[in-house]
Amino acid sequence: MTLAHGAGAGMNHEFMVTISKLLAEKDIATLRFNFPFMEKRKRRPDSPAVAHKTIEAAINKARELFPSLPVFASGKSFGGRMSSQYLAAQPSADVQGIIFFGFPLHQSGKPSIERAEHLKSVAVPMLFLQGTRDELASYDLVEKVCASLPLATLITIEGANHAFKAGKQDLMPILTDTTRTWIDKKIKSRD
Repeated sequence: MTLAHGAGAGMNHEFMVTISKLLAEKDIATLRFNFPFMEKRKRRPDSPAVAHKTIEAAINKARELFPSLPVFASGKSFGGRMSSQYLAAQPSADVQGIIFFGFPLHQSGKPSIERAEHLKSVAVPMLFLQGTRDELASYDLVEKVCASLPLATLITIEGANHAFKAGKQDLMPILTDTTRTWIDKKIKSRD
């Protein structure tokens, strides 16, 4: 599974490292990588064109390293959105599905669904792991978007914000267990 980071933290952020380790314990290999802006220590994220090329390179590298394994794309926030934009533009990409660890539907305090328009062109199954208190995705709007996408599965993470914080509750097992179960179903339905 390729695992793209968000706009504010790179591949070595605690969330990215922890989820990779927990997924590895569930026999899911992850390929974490940095977008060029993070490598260059710039604050402003890359343009979609640059981000899409980076996603493509990561998918190709995963394919090269593990040619016999099914490849899934995933991303935290910005990384998920860029991955889905790439898949919308490249429907023939050899990817079995995409997992969103918090899809950034809109800017904080500015609810809208325009950022989800491209999801209608994604031709692979999509798993949305979304917190009910995500400041970048009003939950009622996320439900509306997912209900309009026949290939979407929405999993509610009660009380979680965009960083998957919900008080003292450790949500990582929920994220990884759900991801493992969903991937298993997608692989079985393909075979």
